[in-house]
Order: sequence, then C-alpha cells, then structure tokens
Amino acid sequence: MRPAQIFTYFSAQYLRLPGQMRGMLLLLCATILFSSMHALIRHVGETQHPFEMAFFRNLFGFIVLAPFFMRYGFGILRTKRLGLHALRGGVHVGSMLLFFTAVTMAPLATVAAMTFTAPLFVTIGAVLLLGETIRYRRIGALLIGFAGVMIVLRPGSGDLELGTLLALGSSVIWACALLMIKVLSRTESSITLTAYMTLILTPLSAIPAAFVWQWPTWEDLGWLALMGTIGTAGHLFLAQAFREADATAVLPLDFLRLIWASLLGYFLFGQVPEVFVWIGGAVIFSSTIYLAYREAVVSKRDRKAIDPPQPSPPS
Repeated sequence: MRPAQIFTYFSAQYLRLPGQMRGMLLLLCATILFSSMHALIRHVGETQHPFEMAFFRNLFGFIVLAPFFMRYGFGILRTKRLGLHALRGGVHVGSMLLFFTAVTMAPLATVAAMTFTAPLFVTIGAVLLLGETIRYRRIGALLIGFAGVMIVLRPGSGDLELGTLLALGSSVIWACALLMIKVLSRTESSITLTAYMTLILTPLSAIPAAFVWQWPTWEDLGWLALMGTIGTAGHLFLAQAFREADATAVLPLDFLRLIWASLLGYFLFGQVPEVFVWIGGAVIFSSTIYLAYREAVVSKRDRKAIDPPQPSPPS
C-alpha cells in the first residue's frame, strides 16, 4: 500500500472509534511526544544551554504552526486583552526556562513527577486569585498531593537536588500561566490563545538566549528542529484529546509520562528512578485526578442549576 492509502485507512479506522476512545488514543500519543521531547532536551543539553534550547523550541514550534496562521488569517489576533496575553507569555517563558534547566540536571522521571503538581497550584491560585470556592474534599486532595511532593523531595534526607527544585518551581509558575489562560478563555477562542502563545514566546525567549548564545552545530540544529516539532505536535494532540473526550476519562493516561520518562531515562542516559519518585509521583497524580473529577462534578452540577433539563418532546 502507498503511504497515502495507509494514512487514509488508519484515518477511517480512527474516525470509527467512540469519542472517548479517540481522546484516550490522542492523549497516549501526547504523552509519548512530550516524553520524547524531554529526552531530546536532555541529549542536546549536553552541548547547548537550556535558554538557547527554549528559544529554538519556540522558533521551530512557530514554523510548524505557520500554515495554521495562513489558513485562519490575521483575524485570529483580534483581541481586547493584549496586555494579559503578553503577561501570560512572559510567565510561560519563565516556566519554560526553569523546566529546560531542570531536565538537563535532574532525572527525567523526577521531572515528570514534579510536573504533576501544576494542578495543585492551579487549585490554590483559583481560590486565592479568582475567588473560587473550595470545600473539604478538595482540601484533602491538596494535602495528599503535597504529601506526595514531600515524598519525592524528602527534605532533610540530604538528597535534595537543585534540578528537582527547579522542576517544582517551573510547575508553580506554569500554574500561574494556566490561571491566566483560564481567565483569557472566557473571552478568547482557543485559536487566538494558540496564536498569541507562539507569537509572543519566540521573541521573549530570544532575550535570555542572547546572553548565552552559542551557534549550534548542524546536528544539534536537526535535534532542536525535531524537539520543536514534536513538542508542538504534543500540544496539538493534547488539545484535541480534551475536545474528543471528557478530561476525567483521558487524564488517567497522563501518568504514562512517568513510565515513558523512566524508560527513556534508563535506556538512553542510565538513570535509575528511585522508588520514592514512583511512590510520590503516584500520590501526586492521584490527588490531581481527584481534583479534576471534583471540578467536573461541580461544573456539571452548576450547569444543571443554570440550565435545567428540558422535558422531552412528545413522541
């Protein structure tokens, strides 16, 4: 069979799947892509500075999305909240710089475990900054999640690594960016959010990269291009997964990132994840899954209160 025929065949099979299955398959692909990108960061980080890698990740991500801009035109940039878009971009870059540095310093599995903490900080920020209500169940889930963080960090054990702390700091800052996205999504489309992200991150990340600039070799440039491409593809797969299925149905598969990170770290870099990383990561992830479930339940209940179900028409 020709490549076009193979693509057509698998596309048809994919469309026949139920929406939940499609979402789960897409998220599975996203976890593989993100974990592969992190492995590439670790590999290229042996010769390139993390700040420079972050710039090239955004640059090549922008190039990949160029056809997207050509299709939708400049109308997608119409907004009344340019300042908040710019602030979100600055916060996003800060999180990215910390994350790229963390990946070059800490084991991939440890970094993956720390990324699971972002929803915990989003929940706290939503309560403190957006005035959202939190009840005892979500408070309990938060406490369990931060207990998982302590299991991974094990303060006082003497094994606390800077890379692990940077990964945790990256999650805190990324949570701030997610809160801004939450506010922007009330008035902005996902297309507009994506467009401003790619337009703002590239020039902003070029500023810190300029202070550590070292021209990459052609081989490194090829790895950087691949990194930017699969990173952008991962975000597209992730976004489509949440369009195809409920978050509570697909999010459990996100734990696979810890598995992929452990395997890649072991086979490519000789990293052996500690049992505390697995235990703590599982605890953190379980708490974030419960938080997502409770948010879905509360949102569904609120929608029913606002829009009560209509009686069925006579048959």
